[in-house]
Amino acid sequence: MASTLPGMKVLLTNDDGIHAPGIVSLHSAIADLGDVWTAAPLTVQSAAGHGITYTDPLMVEPVQVTPTFGGMAIDGKPADCVKLAIRSLWPEHHGEDSRPDLTVSGMNAGANVGINVLYSGTVAAAIESAFLGVPSIAVSLYLKNRDRIFWDRAAEIARITIDRILATRPLTPHEVLNVNIPPIETKDAPIPPIRVVGMNAAPLLEGFERRLSPAGQIYYWAAGEGMTFTSTTAGSDVDVLRAGCVTVTPLSYVMTDVDRMQEWQAALE
Repeated sequence: MASTLPGMKVLLTNDDGIHAPGIVSLHSAIADLGDVWTAAPLTVQSAAGHGITYTDPLMVEPVQVTPTFGGMAIDGKPADCVKLAIRSLWPEHHGEDSRPDLTVSGMNAGANVGINVLYSGTVAAAIESAFLGVPSIAVSLYLKNRDRIFWDRAAEIARITIDRILATRPLTPHEVLNVNIPPIETKDAPIPPIRVVGMNAAPLLEGFERRLSPAGQIYYWAAGEGMTFTSTTAGSDVDVLRAGCVTVTPLSYVMTDVDRMQEWQAALE
């Protein structure tokens, strides 16, 4: 299914860094959407959340990762990359008052479902874009077996999902969609069904290993698989992704708890 917006201007970013295989494969898969231009972190920024840089300079340099893929490497966090790209770099490279039609963030090495949505730099980059008025799609790949990852096939499935999204209707400026691809462990893996689902609301089942450094100092190492939760709601993003489907979850960056507004207004005003 072809996109309904041929020739669109796309900002590509991620949180695994500009050299990561996920962004290389995703760039190849979406290159013919139009003008795909990359601004991504110089180094791995996994679980950076929505942090931004204020007290240090954001160093920027062009890099050529493969003969067919390169972009601007930014020594900052994912949200920094999007903020800097939309506010400054894109107009510098594409003309004053120019901005992308769409931001695609990914493809992340690891699922971003449940509480991981809040920790994810991949999702944060997409949310920053939507906050600035450029609609966005975050793309992540669930890795069950890190010895068998077929990035190119996963990117093809991501592109099919993106095409279906764009063919539905034009995305509004502040819209964010979080896409997760199930494990793709063969080069000709079938196209999974797509399901629109909500976010699983449960903490990760994790802990911290207490260790002792050679110098005798106590330290702790986070221990957890990243996809094990205290509970999983039937039909949630975690449940449906585990069942082998592509999940699509509309997100909002407005965190006001509207249901409790009247209660607190009545009590405090």
